[in-house]
Amino acid sequence: MRPGNLKLYILFFSIIFFSNEIFSAPIEGNKVSLKILDKITSHIEYLDLNVNKDYIFGTLQINIYTCYKSSPEDVPENYVLLRILDNLIIGDNKNIYQGWMISSSPSATPLEHPIYDVWISDCKIDNDS
Repeated sequence: MRPGNLKLYILFFSIIFFSNEIFSAPIEGNKVSLKILDKITSHIEYLDLNVNKDYIFGTLQINIYTCYKSSPEDVPENYVLLRILDNLIIGDNKNIYQGWMISSSPSATPLEHPIYDVWISDCKIDNDS
């Protein structure tokens, strides 16, 4: 390979990899679908929760801050920023999870709780609101 061709290849690949038009921006949603497993009863609860709202489920308080969904052209992916507090002792909320959850890889950012497991199913775009 000639040195001139190498520079051409580097220029070509850098244009492709760093072009903003190739990667589409995620779409912000306003409703999140969660699955919550109660490990004691083996019951799965499906919830549709609005963004910027607080919810109580059992001893958990779930605060959802934002959610993003990949564009239709990309690989399906959902990202949700949330905080989960545990209120086992009345008046003592313990922060047990805070951060981003990713729908395709729940094991990358798991909620570690002795009673509940929480997974992201979908970030929805509700056109009515």
